[in-house]
Amino acid sequence: MILIAIVIGCILGAVIGIYAPMVPYTYSGYLAIAIIAALDSVFGGIAATLNKNFDLKIFVTGFFGNAILSILLTYLGQKLDVDIYLAAIVVFVGRMFNNLAIIRRYYLNVWEKRRAKKVEETNEKVQ
Repeated sequence: MILIAIVIGCILGAVIGIYAPMVPYTYSGYLAIAIIAALDSVFGGIAATLNKNFDLKIFVTGFFGNAILSILLTYLGQKLDVDIYLAAIVVFVGRMFNNLAIIRRYYLNVWEKRRAKKVEETNEKVQ
């Protein structure tokens, strides 16, 4: 089921990407920081799913809230001629690395348990 959703999402993204207009250079900074904020929410959602405490309301509000806040920080920084968006990048990328570490540890634990189980089964067969 998830594989089908991924394939549909990739095809839909490719079709939209082909027919979507190009983003002007003046807005590329806004789009970049919004994408980083959205990726932070996605990694957080994956980590929450693995920890079995995922809540769709929190994910959706965080996804759009983070993206909007980061765009507003970028806009404010440009008006003040200060690179405020760098603070948002540091925070979001730091959180992405933390969530990636949680995901990595989860799958390493799963892999170690499977490996230990196989070794145990092999030892039982040998005896």
